[in-house]
Amino acid sequence: MPVTVLLVDDEPLVRAGLRAVLEAQDDIEVVGEAADGAAVIPLVRELRPDVVAMDVRMPLLDGIETTRAVLRTVAEPPKIVVITTFENDEYVYEALRAGADGFLLKRARPAEIVHAVRLVAAGESLLFPASVRQLAARYGDGGNRAARAALERARLTEREAEVLRLMTRGLSNAEIAARLVVGTETVKSHVSAVLAKLGARDRTQAVITAYESGFVAPG
Repeated sequence: MPVTVLLVDDEPLVRAGLRAVLEAQDDIEVVGEAADGAAVIPLVRELRPDVVAMDVRMPLLDGIETTRAVLRTVAEPPKIVVITTFENDEYVYEALRAGADGFLLKRARPAEIVHAVRLVAAGESLLFPASVRQLAARYGDGGNRAARAALERARLTEREAEVLRLMTRGLSNAEIAARLVVGTETVKSHVSAVLAKLGARDRTQAVITAYESGFVAPG
C-alpha cells in the first residue's frame, strides 16, 4: 500500500511542486490538497491520509493550531510534517511541541522531500535530529515543569533512559539495536515503553520532552 499524503499550503505553486515530486514515486500517493488549515480536519476524516504535509504559516489557521486541532479531535490522527521557509523558525518548534512529527524546508531537494515523507510515515527514526536539537537549544525550556513532571512520572529504567538518549540523536531502531548489541524487536519494545511512560504519541514528542525536561542538553 502506498503512503497517502494530504498537502496543505496557501500557495498553489508550492502544492503543485510537492505533488509533482511525491507522485513521481511508486510508493506515495497524494490524495488531496487544501489551501488553509481550516479545511484540514474534514479532509483528514474523509481521506484518512497517512501523512499531512502542511505549511506552518497560513492566513486563517496556521500549522501550529491545525496540528493541535487534528490531534485533539481525530481518533487516529495522521503523521504531520510542517513545511517552513526558515529552518530556525520559532513557529516550527512550537509546531513540534504541539505534536507535529517533523518539519521540511520549502527549498528542500526532491529526494529530501520524498525521504521525509517515507521516514515520518514509518515512524522509526527522527527527521533532521540535528535541526531539532538546534531548535530546542534556541527556543526550548530545559526547565519546563510539565516536561519534568512527565519524566519523573515515567520512572524510566536505565535501559529505557539509554534508548531515549539514542533517540534524541536520531538513531533508528536498527541503529540503536546495533549500538546496544540487542535485537531490533527488543529495541522496539523499549521504544514503545518509553513512549507509553512519557505519554508521547511518537518519537518526536518523546525527544521534545527529553530536551524540555533537561534530561538531555540540546547544545
